[in-house]
Amino acid sequence: MKAFEEVNRALEDEELQLALGKASLSSQLKVEEVLRSRPELAELAKEVREIKKRSIARLDELIEQAMNSLRAVKATPHFAEGAERAREIVGKLVGSGKLVVLSKSMAAAEVGLREHLQSLGNEVWETDLGELLVQLEGSKPMHTITPAVHMTRRRAMELLRKAGARVEGESIEAAVRAAREFLREKIVRAHVGITGANALAADTGALVTVENESNIRLVSGAPPLHIAIVPVDKIVPTLMDAVKVAMVQAAYAGLYPPTYINIVAGPSSTADIERTRVYGAQGPVEQHVVLLDNGRLAARGGPFEEQLLCVRCGRCQYECPVWVHTANHWGGPVYGGPMGLAWTAITHDELEAGKLSFLCLGCGRCDEACPVSIPISRMARELRRRALTLGKP
Repeated sequence: MKAFEEVNRALEDEELQLALGKASLSSQLKVEEVLRSRPELAELAKEVREIKKRSIARLDELIEQAMNSLRAVKATPHFAEGAERAREIVGKLVGSGKLVVLSKSMAAAEVGLREHLQSLGNEVWETDLGELLVQLEGSKPMHTITPAVHMTRRRAMELLRKAGARVEGESIEAAVRAAREFLREKIVRAHVGITGANALAADTGALVTVENESNIRLVSGAPPLHIAIVPVDKIVPTLMDAVKVAMVQAAYAGLYPPTYINIVAGPSSTADIERTRVYGAQGPVEQHVVLLDNGRLAARGGPFEEQLLCVRCGRCQYECPVWVHTANHWGGPVYGGPMGLAWTAITHDELEAGKLSFLCLGCGRCDEACPVSIPISRMARELRRRALTLGKP
């Protein structure tokens, strides 16, 4: 099995092992400090669990409400049953010969969106620094929040220079400055900006995102066409609910207070379009939101339903003793680590997820770390049981 070959290579990579060990310890200490200094966040996490549970229970209704709300703010909603349909929708909207910029989006990675748009003849750039480095390396993200966690500073600078970024000096600050200049030029010229969302408010059609690099607000606010790809499990009833989800995601990723929280409800207003005409500034005059199912609706009522509560903070990954040695080489083709097992079963292939679950130690640290109390280790055991029924591990 190819995934096990990746795991073996990861275990033999001394540079990767050193990077993961440092990153894991640093993240754990950062999150512990945030939660210790802000005890109210644990209560907010409990509230978010209930918000998500109620949302999943009435998801069909919320999808319909969200689509109506999106239309009300002059955005165009789409529903994609699976990855192929999502690629088809976005591909038709973008066309070919365009410059496209993306913010970090696991949903986009889930459907292979960047590669699809490139195959249509578009120039496509990731704008999150970690995702950019992963794109330049030709690899895949190694963590949900910090995708280039496996990469040394030397390797990062090598990749940026090879891509044409002017890195002056050997400091991390020099690399970040060069990457910012390199990407801002792409964003300013881009025809299309594509983002994900931390949450979508059904009552207003508002997209909520949280970030620390300011690239998401640029990607959603600078190009004339903004496309958001949003998994249906991220739909919640109200805008306040959506902001609470974003706050918990940031806190349990160790990014508290979040540097930027963005709320986007529809494309530019008439006044904004007039300013664009007068001053020559760019801005989204057209917005499309693709609601992605890809197995999520079918997962309701089944043994992996509680994975739909996930806020994608990535804390379970840093707490996992297996992930600390393998990164996202283990867990699934897109979603890695403990959370990746059930997400792989839901969105990709249950048997593959079951085979990967045999590497889980069953220690339960992921359960304790999860802000919304998803029983991740129980689902791993269920995947093993099913793998033994469906095929040999």
